[in-house]
Amino acid sequence: MGGGVIGLSCASALLRAGHRVTVLEASPIRDAASWGNAGHIATEQVAPLASPASLRSAWGRRFAVGGALDLPLHAIGTWLPFALRFVAAARPHRFRAGSSALRALLAEALPAWQRTPWAGQYLRTAGHFVLWEDAGKAAAGAAAWRTADIGTARIDDVDAGEIARLQALTSAPIAGALHFTGTGQIADLDQLAAAMERDIVAQGGAIVRETGTMTFAHGEAQVPGHEADLVLVAAGVRSKQLVEAAGHRAPILAERGYHIRAAADRWPQDLPPIVFEDRSMIVTRYADSVQAASFVELASPDAPPDPRKWRRLERHVAELGLPMGAPFTRWMGARPTLPDYLPAIGRSRRAANLLYAFGHQHLGLTLAPITAELVAALAKDTHTPIDLAPFDLERFGGKGGIA
Repeated sequence: MGGGVIGLSCASALLRAGHRVTVLEASPIRDAASWGNAGHIATEQVAPLASPASLRSAWGRRFAVGGALDLPLHAIGTWLPFALRFVAAARPHRFRAGSSALRALLAEALPAWQRTPWAGQYLRTAGHFVLWEDAGKAAAGAAAWRTADIGTARIDDVDAGEIARLQALTSAPIAGALHFTGTGQIADLDQLAAAMERDIVAQGGAIVRETGTMTFAHGEAQVPGHEADLVLVAAGVRSKQLVEAAGHRAPILAERGYHIRAAADRWPQDLPPIVFEDRSMIVTRYADSVQAASFVELASPDAPPDPRKWRRLERHVAELGLPMGAPFTRWMGARPTLPDYLPAIGRSRRAANLLYAFGHQHLGLTLAPITAELVAALAKDTHTPIDLAPFDLERFGGKGGIA
């Protein structure tokens, strides 16, 4: 259940493991957060965002003062319970445990991508750049990154030739820059989605345009209208209502992000993603478009988008003098985020045939292939190469027995 990058990756892996697979995904327009993100394989993001550092910096990162974090007052009933759990998860001992768990997943993220059928055509491994316009922020930011746990990623200095190439893109001064290696990029998200769907159908799987519902009887999950020995919930923010019907608690929130896209005719084709860290914005070149993305907005997934965020992205692009101009297409999507910023991956202890893989926050694209490999192992009820205990939904408690 779910046709984002996690759901499609799992479907492909399960088909290759010998299962018959039907994917239920209602939307034909690929509006999941999977298909509007920065395309970044973010192996460097080992530290969960539920951290002491995030708490200390939150006030200065507010949208109202130019930052990327927005907690709309009208949505306080949605985000306040999440925020209280976030604060608890950011305690130092829990943060350290979360970092350790996430590090194990991210260490296998890029190798797992390289094992996929799509790696040759869609995976790029030239890393990414982080830039600063302000000298003070550049010194502090570079020092913070150099002392941070970035897992299997590495940081290189940017040489004069690379600086010149980057400076040719922007009229703003570049006060500092780092080149991350061991990270990656997807060449085009739309093309990847189409290739994954073709792969599923070619393997004999089916993609059915419906949401699907679940019922529970005799300790097992059932999907009305579909005979299933196993049910996998990989439905992003919609996973909450599905697994909670089985007695799980899934305090997931829609962490909404925004992007604008423009024609890429003036943007170098081989340039890796660029993070403008002063502005909390990442710019990525895809096949025929270039995209600027930002914002962490905690709200209901169905709330109307906030046009101010698109306008701010457009202002950033203009102020930087980037070679991407109107007309822009605008997008908003909901990252499925749990308050400890760890995904939920496992086999239910409340419904014997229920598997789940959701809540990957900013790392859905990054972790999709390794998640798929783990789900395939769970489906066979065999040992998983990564300890999944930190990702068990039971960490949030339960809602009682199965109806």
